[in-house]
Amino acid sequence: MALKKFINASEDLVEEMLEGFVAANSDKVEFRDERVLARKDAPVSDKVGLVTGGGSGHQPALIGYLGEGMFDAIAVGDIFAAPGFEPCYKAIKAADSGDGVLVTIGNYDGDKMYFGMAVDELKEEGHDVETIIINDDVLSSDDPENRRGIAGEIVVWKVAGALAEEGASLEKMKKLGEETLSKTRSAGVAHSPCIMPSSGEPSFEIGPNEMEIGVGHHGEPGIERVEMKSADETTDILMEHILADYSYEAGDDVLVIINGLGSTSLLEMKIVFKRVKEILDDKDISVYESWIGNFFTSMEMGGFSITLTQLTEETKRLIDAPVDAVQFPLP
Repeated sequence: MALKKFINASEDLVEEMLEGFVAANSDKVEFRDERVLARKDAPVSDKVGLVTGGGSGHQPALIGYLGEGMFDAIAVGDIFAAPGFEPCYKAIKAADSGDGVLVTIGNYDGDKMYFGMAVDELKEEGHDVETIIINDDVLSSDDPENRRGIAGEIVVWKVAGALAEEGASLEKMKKLGEETLSKTRSAGVAHSPCIMPSSGEPSFEIGPNEMEIGVGHHGEPGIERVEMKSADETTDILMEHILADYSYEAGDDVLVIINGLGSTSLLEMKIVFKRVKEILDDKDISVYESWIGNFFTSMEMGGFSITLTQLTEETKRLIDAPVDAVQFPLP
């Protein structure tokens, strides 16, 4: 598959993307370093800072969620690659008004290593910093400690961001963020890869009539490669895994996210949601709210993920709280 992308030099891809992003949203965000973006008003007084970071190529995540009600600062890595120690360190400092900082990252080795080093260094300097490692992907491992973070990260970000705006303590944000994560499960599928700008090669190889159940956001292998199936059949497979992994019960209210991986149309995602709601209706589980769109992509990968979060009265309030991030909610 040949490389066809509207870019300039691949080695300048991330810097040029960030320059364009900041120029388009200069009322809300600014550079704090070459690979650190922050809210223009960060650090915000009397508010715990909220920080994340990770590789590029997942737009609108991660940088699209900078702004009131979500992130204060973000460390940016290369395509699908963790940011280094310095951006992680500077992002945390950019968000710290003196009330502490919560770092929320996916369960990936590079992100954990560099943010872990930065957190340790800042704690030694006297900063109050806590971390949540997000691991919602049920198909990436039988052991929750080894599961990847995928679109369920967005739920934790929204809850933590709303709490921060209310003036909640760092302790409460970490506690409720982890409780929300414990009630969140995701599973994904893809039928086509993205093309890596650095090499011009696909992120993984797959046959023209195949799909990968459980593929990761960077093209990590899933649990099974099968022939393409219909929207309902595919949704049934993912929902079976999600519902088997957590005790969603009759009478529950849930948030549903149908997340596109880059090239899956809204038409397809709406069909998937229709089937998800049918399954939940049969179990007397109510859809309190649904988010459908490209929230956490993988360049132009063809596929989608489903996320369910069991909600409490408190998390309903936080899900509904005002947010004015650059690209959340989606238009």
